[in-house]
Amino acid sequence: MTETKSNNGLKVIAGLLGVILLGVIIYTVSLYQDKQKNTALLTKEKELVVEDLTSLKSEYDKAILESNATNEELVSARDNIAKYIDSVKTMKADIASLYRYRKQVGILTKEREQLIRKVDSLTRSNTFLAMQRDSTYVELEKQTVFNDSLVVQNTQLADVVEKGSALNLSKFSVDAVKERTSGKLVSTSRAKATDKLKVCFTVADNVIAQAGDRQFFIEVLDPQGNVLGESFSKTSDSGASVTYSKGTEFYYENRSLDVCDFINKPAGEFQKGNYMVNVYDNNLKLLGTSKFQLK
Repeated sequence: MTETKSNNGLKVIAGLLGVILLGVIIYTVSLYQDKQKNTALLTKEKELVVEDLTSLKSEYDKAILESNATNEELVSARDNIAKYIDSVKTMKADIASLYRYRKQVGILTKEREQLIRKVDSLTRSNTFLAMQRDSTYVELEKQTVFNDSLVVQNTQLADVVEKGSALNLSKFSVDAVKERTSGKLVSTSRAKATDKLKVCFTVADNVIAQAGDRQFFIEVLDPQGNVLGESFSKTSDSGASVTYSKGTEFYYENRSLDVCDFINKPAGEFQKGNYMVNVYDNNLKLLGTSKFQLK
């Protein structure tokens, strides 16, 4: 009887243990399933955070490429997002960390919007400044062309005035003369009888020429081509040079003016042959040429 009761007690205990074990198994399986479910959810949430951060980074990359000049703020923000992406990928997923990163994504999104607005404003300002610069450059080019045109016109006008104000000869003659004891000069064609060469020219009137003292240069070439007389040298501003026999000075008042001067006999007598006389102005411009022969 006692043995029967003991067996029944053991059966009851065994049944209770079985029920407890079953409950533990069921609870363990439920916990495992919940853990697996939570892990999958956390992994999915982690992937979404990485996706959002990657999208933000792509938008920064696009903004940097579209920017005319490298913007340090955009580059810095883009690099920070890249660091966040690396951190999320390597982190152990948990609710607190994911909540913190999800919150950071919102902050970074607002920061991107502010930076993009700032960059757009700077781009518009730079575009406006570039347009102003281009417009100013065009105006400067126009002004430069206009100034160059004025310089050319002024230079041409100065050339015209200079040429127009230059003096010219309307008459030019050379006579070999003999001086009689009375002082009277008579023309001759004989070399032995010639005492002087009388060079006369008429300066034409010129209303735009500057009145004042002027000097012309007389060059006499003998039959051998040598300069007759003391042979002075004159060099113009342009670099031209002439060896002349005599310089003759006169005062010009814009009206026609007759000028005469004499070239004295050299040592000995004038040679027989052909002579040539040239007259130059102060700039050594050849004004006239005359030839004659002494027998």
